[in-house]
Amino acid sequence: MELAPKDDLRLVRESLAGNQLSFQLLVERYETRMFALVRHYTRNPVEIEDIVQDTFLKAFTRLPTFQEQSSFYTWLCRIAINTALDFQKRLGRNPVRAVEDPELALSPDRIEGSQPTSGRIPAPDARLERDEVARITQGVLGELPEIFRTVLVLREFEELSYQDIADVLGISIGTVESRLFRARVRFKERLMALHPEFGEDWTS
Repeated sequence: MELAPKDDLRLVRESLAGNQLSFQLLVERYETRMFALVRHYTRNPVEIEDIVQDTFLKAFTRLPTFQEQSSFYTWLCRIAINTALDFQKRLGRNPVRAVEDPELALSPDRIEGSQPTSGRIPAPDARLERDEVARITQGVLGELPEIFRTVLVLREFEELSYQDIADVLGISIGTVESRLFRARVRFKERLMALHPEFGEDWTS
């Protein structure tokens, strides 16, 4: 799904002018991606629904604070991530251990290797069935600290640019690169620890 930042800005401005239909169009444009994003923090359908609804409610009430310095979508991502993490904390859960959705698990050929700006983590075994790859990836991601998992999700699932990730997380591009590098190293280390049989694929 391609983003339409210029059209988004028009809809935001119309929403601020009192056009509720314009905000509804923004909701319809991004709700599917918000559901996908939130599933990285909980697989409970009711919780996902609550978090996504809360995300759009917050976005609507905070719309006057949108500075238009980044895209509406990256601004919305930031609200969704913070809402999901706050939701987990209110329930007494450790966000580090929040489950991943196997249907959306990071595809091994889409995760970068040990370089911060190029290359991808190779598939441990291209012959593995899709659900097995998803299960393994889910387990590895579940071992990562939240700050590493979130940056991987934004880069590999949402395919955001480094600048957009920096905007979402409120950090510098240098920090994004550093965090991605460490996240990919952590991913590789945990994969090797949990599934040492994939060693040859990593070193080939």
